[in-house]
Amino acid sequence: MTGSASSSEKPLRVAFERTDSLLRLTLARPKANIVDAAMLQALATALARHNGWRGLRGVLLDAEGPHFSFGASVEEHLKERCAEMLATLHAVINEMVGFPVPILVAVRGQCLGGGLEVAMAGGPIFASPDAKFAQPEMKLGVFAPAASVLLPYRVNQPDAEDLLFSGRTIDAEEAKAMGLVQQIDDDPVEAARAWFDAHLRDKSASSLALAVEAARGAMRRNVRARLEEVEKLYIEQLMNTHDANEGLAAFIEKRKAFWEHH
Repeated sequence: MTGSASSSEKPLRVAFERTDSLLRLTLARPKANIVDAAMLQALATALARHNGWRGLRGVLLDAEGPHFSFGASVEEHLKERCAEMLATLHAVINEMVGFPVPILVAVRGQCLGGGLEVAMAGGPIFASPDAKFAQPEMKLGVFAPAASVLLPYRVNQPDAEDLLFSGRTIDAEEAKAMGLVQQIDDDPVEAARAWFDAHLRDKSASSLALAVEAARGAMRRNVRARLEEVEKLYIEQLMNTHDANEGLAAFIEKRKAFWEHH
């Protein structure tokens, strides 16, 4: 198959590079690039369409504009909508974790919440010096289900808990020191392309797919099972608390949240 399958559909740009050996997926709703239902569906469709694409040796995930993503839609986190949102997000996470070739992620600017969860489901993260990373959900009175599963694979457990419990923002240097970011470069897209050219482009696609399965097999199974657990915890317990609903409402209404601690 050839690059004739490329498209410019929104909210995601899909194209081939490096003679169809590198699939480029670009979040295309700047400047926020909100990871909402439409964005997630576009990602799921593109990944499913190219899973098993002959000769594919890598995916490059990046974003238009100055920021990778401000995160998921807060409105879609509300009690009446969160089950559908989490199911859609976690399906994309599973598709990415299970994808048969490495997914290289290029990040500029803010990479927050659901945007960071999507980034962590890929492989190495290449970041610009101005990149900022955070799982700020606890500040809204909720937790980050996918990040709770993925962060311990990217950093050590204490650092994962630091980010998950505090909701604080870290810069590219701290993210690299933790192991969340693999390389800092003024042009993270070019850095990712260079890494692909140096390490993946000359490989056998079929052998690479088996190497990915060998390296990620246990992780794939664990991520799938744990996502089901945290999704249930979020929907059945968290969203039945006062504080979770208060925190989301306060954010939408642009006011201070008042916790009742139940």
